[in-house]
Amino acid sequence: MEASGALLLVLFIALVFGVSLFFHYVPVGLWITAAASGVRLKFSALFGMRFRKVDPKRIVYPLIAATKAGLQLSVNELEALYLSQGKVDRVVSALISADKAGIGLTFKQASAIDLAGRDVLEAVQVSVNPKVIQTPKVAAMAKDGIQLLALARVTIRANINRLVGGAGEETILARVGEGIVSTIGSADSHKKVLENPDLISKTVLAKGLDSGTAFEILSIDIADVDVGKNIGAQLQTDQAEADKRIAQAKAEERRALAVAMEQEQKARVQEMHAKVVEAEAQVPLAIAEAFRKGSLGVMDYQRYRNIQADTQMRTAIAGDSGTGEQPPLG
Repeated sequence: MEASGALLLVLFIALVFGVSLFFHYVPVGLWITAAASGVRLKFSALFGMRFRKVDPKRIVYPLIAATKAGLQLSVNELEALYLSQGKVDRVVSALISADKAGIGLTFKQASAIDLAGRDVLEAVQVSVNPKVIQTPKVAAMAKDGIQLLALARVTIRANINRLVGGAGEETILARVGEGIVSTIGSADSHKKVLENPDLISKTVLAKGLDSGTAFEILSIDIADVDVGKNIGAQLQTDQAEADKRIAQAKAEERRALAVAMEQEQKARVQEMHAKVVEAEAQVPLAIAEAFRKGSLGVMDYQRYRNIQADTQMRTAIAGDSGTGEQPPLG
C-alpha cells in the first residue's frame, strides 16, 4: 500500500510538472485568442517560437490586427522580422494605415524601411498627412550690400519608394537654405525681395530640391523676411579703416626715418663743432710756440689782436643790422 501511494504521488508530481511545462512552452490562452479572432495557428508554431527565443505575443497580436484589417501575413514573415530586430507592431500598423489610405506598400518594403532605421509608421502618416518643417533664419546679402534674414516653412510628403537610401529632413532644410541664399544674392536690390518675397519660394521650388531625398516638397512658403546689416557699407568702412592704418604706418615710418636723419645730421654738426673747438684750442699753443722760437714778435701779436678785434666789430655790426644778434667777442 505504501509503495502504491508513493508511486501515485510521483505520477501526480510528474503530471503537474508536465502540464506546467506544456502551458509554458505552448501558450494555450494566446492560441485560443488567435482562434477566436480567425487566425489559425498550429501548436507546433507557438512551441517553436519558445525555442527560437521569440515572444509569441509580439507575433500573434500584430497578426490578429492584420487579419482583422484584411491583410494576409504569415507567421514566418513576422517571426523573421522579429529575429532581425525589427519593430513588428509598427510595421503591421504601417501596413494597415497604408492599406486604408490606398498607398501601395508591401510587407517587404515596410520591413526594409524599418530595418533601415526609419520609422515606417511615421513615414506612412507623413505620406497621408504632409508635414511642415521650418528652416532657421537664413542670412543672405543682395547685390546692393543689404543683408536679409529669411525664414521659410517647407511642406513635405514622404515618398515611400525612396525611404530606403533617401536623404532626410536635414538635407531638405540645407538645400532650401542654399536656394534662399542664391536667390537673394542674385537680386539687384533688397527692395525687390521685400516687395515680392514669393519670388524666393518660386525660384527655390523650381530647383527640384527633393531629388534623391525620402520626401517630396509640396510647397515652400516664406514666413518672414527681415532687413539685417548693411554689409556693403560695413565692408567699405572696414576697408577705409584698413587703408587709414596702412597710411598711418607709412607716415610713422617716414617720420622715424626723418628723425633718424635729423639725429645723424646733429651728430655730424656736433662732430664738426668739436673739431673746430679742438682746432681753436691749438691756436694759443701755436702762438706760444712761435714766441719761444722767436718767429713771432710782440708787435706782430699786437697787430694780430687788432685785426681780430676789427673783425669781431665788423661781424657785430653786420649781425646787428641783419638779425639784431651780436656774436660774443673772442
